[in-house]
Amino acid sequence: HTMHWADYRPLFIATESWKTLIMNCRLDGEAYAGTAAMQSINIVVMNRSFLGAFMGTAVLSLGVIGLTLVRWSDPSAMFFLGGAVFYIVGTFLVTMLGNVPLNNQLAAASATDPATHDVWHHYLDRWTMWNHVRTVAAMMAALMYTAGLMPNGDT
Repeated sequence: HTMHWADYRPLFIATESWKTLIMNCRLDGEAYAGTAAMQSINIVVMNRSFLGAFMGTAVLSLGVIGLTLVRWSDPSAMFFLGGAVFYIVGTFLVTMLGNVPLNNQLAAASATDPATHDVWHHYLDRWTMWNHVRTVAAMMAALMYTAGLMPNGDT
């Protein structure tokens, strides 16, 4: 079975839905609504299920890097290495070094303070950019891991 871009449509739809529902609050000039929504989401997301999957995938990806280096002659090794690097660098590190500091800045702001308008727009621009980077990286990681699981790494 050859992978086709259409196989990934659900991921694109989910990303655009997120952007439309939450991040486009700026279109209405509602910095208060966007700030309050993201502050709530950033609290709710801190749970064992999410953090286990997020951190667990990073740890497993580190293990995959080690295995691919040991078994580099395997035809699928480069796909698994690519998947691991895309996840660790493009998803995990971008989240930890890009999105989390922005979330912390937003958490310190008062959603009802008029000065938060500037904080929100700074947050919105930067957070959305980093979110696009990590979304593409996660899709590339999934694609690379999938290619590695195919017989002989054939795509």
